[in-house]
Amino acid sequence: MNLVLFGPPGAGKGTQAKILTEKRGLPQLSTGDMLRAAIAAKSELGLKVEAILARGDLVSDDIVIGIIGDRLKQADAANGAVFDGFPRTIPQAEALDRLLAANGKQIDAVIELKVDEAALLGRAEQRVQDARAQGKTPRPDDIPETVKNRLDVYRQNTAPLVEFYRLQGKLKSLDGMAPIGDVTAAIDAALG
Repeated sequence: MNLVLFGPPGAGKGTQAKILTEKRGLPQLSTGDMLRAAIAAKSELGLKVEAILARGDLVSDDIVIGIIGDRLKQADAANGAVFDGFPRTIPQAEALDRLLAANGKQIDAVIELKVDEAALLGRAEQRVQDARAQGKTPRPDDIPETVKNRLDVYRQNTAPLVEFYRLQGKLKSLDGMAPIGDVTAAIDAALG
């Protein structure tokens, strides 16, 4: 089963993706995590995307699709995956459909976590405070100004995916503001 989780930055996609991977045995494919790992490793790719992510902008489709394509070739993704925050644009969604179709697969369901943007800003500010309280440097993409930019980018580029997947009959829109357990239960019910 191939599942897409999407919603604005901070909507809880990563949290729900981890729960889904534990329950269903599917790997979580988070382009954000993959890119942050490349940055931490100081790889050529990491150095290239560090400034882009710090601004809250999107990494080019070619880079992201290449990363996903390589990851889908790994054995643990043979039975599907949970796509966390990918695709982010219609061209990425179309490219993902082509990647999967080349292997006789498809996206089975798309879960949209709908949330209040003011609450998202509050969550990001809390993550910054928590990181600082633990003596850690906050993630650059949790800084409030960056979050606001990421929300603008989301509305412009990613929100059109709602209609894209609705037309395919794959979209399930859920309340992402509910407690984590309630969101998990709603996802389970939506997936059957």
